[in-house]
Amino acid sequence: MTGFSRGDLLGRNPRLLQGPTTDRRSVMEIREAVRGERTLQIALRNHRKDGTPHWVLFHMCPVRDERSGRVIHFLAVQLPIGRGDRSRRSGGVAVATSCRDEMVRCVSVFDDADSRGLEDENSQLASDREKQKATNAAKTILSILNYYRKHTDKSVHGKRSCQGSMIPLNTSLNISLGRIKQSFVLTDPYLPDMPIVYASDAFLNLTGYSRQEVLGQNCRFLSGPDTDGEVLHQIKDSIREEQACTVCILNYRKDGSTFWNRLHISPVRNATGKVAYHVGVQIDESREGENHVLSPEMRQLGVVGSVKVAVRSLSAFTSTSRSEMS
Repeated sequence: MTGFSRGDLLGRNPRLLQGPTTDRRSVMEIREAVRGERTLQIALRNHRKDGTPHWVLFHMCPVRDERSGRVIHFLAVQLPIGRGDRSRRSGGVAVATSCRDEMVRCVSVFDDADSRGLEDENSQLASDREKQKATNAAKTILSILNYYRKHTDKSVHGKRSCQGSMIPLNTSLNISLGRIKQSFVLTDPYLPDMPIVYASDAFLNLTGYSRQEVLGQNCRFLSGPDTDGEVLHQIKDSIREEQACTVCILNYRKDGSTFWNRLHISPVRNATGKVAYHVGVQIDESREGENHVLSPEMRQLGVVGSVKVAVRSLSAFTSTSRSEMS
């Protein structure tokens, strides 16, 4: 259906299937469903390996661990459909599910039906039968996964890539965060090892790393042999309890030099009140002799406030767009 080989796809982010005509609002819906750990069914315009577009009925659902209730995978079934009326693309099922801790990664599963001729102008939107077929396919695959885990006590894993499993930040959010001039990073608590998903230019200047070197890393990559382990435990506890904290920690730049980092960490909640990210704001204590109108506390809280406004504005916009399209 896609023209890609298994080798082309394994370990890659599903956005590989997107192209210039993929609706960005649909991508935002998928991203928000992943963050909200929800089942989602929408019509999506993807692109084959040769670049030709095609419409699929995209059905995604979380896969939970039976023991902990934690999301360990996301399963996506794609069924080829005709073009039809895209104004109904959000009319599919969107069922909320509950999980406890974290999500690991998206696993894409593709229907092997022949999709030639799907771009015909007279082709139809996904019928109720096709929607039910996608739902049943997902249920069947979930049953197989559960059977495998139950009888082998192992989870299904493919090739892992830390950055490959990261969900890219929305362009609007990137632009909003780019206006904040202080040093800070944004981490995603729903990805393995809480990787950094955004780093400000000031953070890159402070640490000496490039953005490519930072994204996908856990913040402890700034730690070194003289970093206080008790402070690291304090940070970990505050994140687990979804509480803000301020510490002074010895960190290391790329060139090996050290600096005392006045670090403020805070959860960032979306418009529904759920923690979407954690923000860490850094101040180099050695530069505190410079003239500053505001205290370090006020400067850090100002950054946190700006980040929260950007994240909540985006999630509120996404919710509004979803309502308008349903």
